[in-house]
Amino acid sequence: MGYQDVVFPEGSVFLVTGGAGFIGSNLCEALLDRGYEVRCLDNLSTGRKSNLDSFIDNPKFTFIEEDICDLDACMRATTGVDYVLHQAAWGSVPRSVEMPLFYEEVNIRGTLNMMEASRQNGVKKFVYASSSSVYGDEPNLPKVEGREGNLLSPYALTKRTDEEYGRLYAKLYGLDTYGMRYFNVFGRRQDPDGAYAAVIPRFIRLMLAGERPTINGDGKQSRDFTYIDNVIEANLKACLAPHEAAGEAFNIAYGGREYLIDIYNHLAEALGVNLEPIYGPDRVGDIKHSNADISKARMLLGYDPDYDFETGIALAIGWYKDNL
Repeated sequence: MGYQDVVFPEGSVFLVTGGAGFIGSNLCEALLDRGYEVRCLDNLSTGRKSNLDSFIDNPKFTFIEEDICDLDACMRATTGVDYVLHQAAWGSVPRSVEMPLFYEEVNIRGTLNMMEASRQNGVKKFVYASSSSVYGDEPNLPKVEGREGNLLSPYALTKRTDEEYGRLYAKLYGLDTYGMRYFNVFGRRQDPDGAYAAVIPRFIRLMLAGERPTINGDGKQSRDFTYIDNVIEANLKACLAPHEAAGEAFNIAYGGREYLIDIYNHLAEALGVNLEPIYGPDRVGDIKHSNADISKARMLLGYDPDYDFETGIALAIGWYKDNL
């Protein structure tokens, strides 16, 4: 269960791209806590140096402030690395609708730079962030790998393209790639600020400040909210996955389904506030419902998530109370 029993060869070196971001910083911390050498590549465009504060002075940690859009920087960062956990990307479906060219440059070309650098430098495993957005308008639940619909945003297109490159690099070049289709990850260090902030930390921040959060749509949309420690488990276990599983993409979630209005009410009760939400328009490019079948990840990666929504949200609320 979980990732506590995942062990790598002594002297293993990891590179986490986007390591100053929400998911990336948690991956860095988990690996450092287990005694491994970790490099973090981040240009701080969306990541925060403050996310590294608790381990920035660890002698096994190296921070590299460079950009995945620079192939030379990727080549330098991957030299001597065993495992790459590629989290660097620009997120947000609505923002991608406004900035398609930028998303193509960062999320596709940047990822390709990282794959190519990893190939040339003999990286053992390349694990990269994909997204549940690749399912597009496919209406059936739960979402199953291999049954995707029409894409609804440039962001989703970038992630689908990354998966195709991952498949190609595994087949053509023998680079073991593993795509992580994240489903609504939440937890400590997730940014509560900005127009495109994730819904859970944004709701918590506003409620703690006595302000009424806005729900985009009617609140009846559902998501498979996934606690950060489940994502850490998936990434680490993918680094030890068999070669036969390379080139594949995997749903990374808990396998549950929560409605947004229920999330809102749960948070309000847990925080002891009585605030009616404001209802706004639906977000362009968003899917209505999301719920993951995680049987493929269980079978091929040994993924066995410990944290259901109730457990994760209690931990997240505690962290935000202490840190906001």
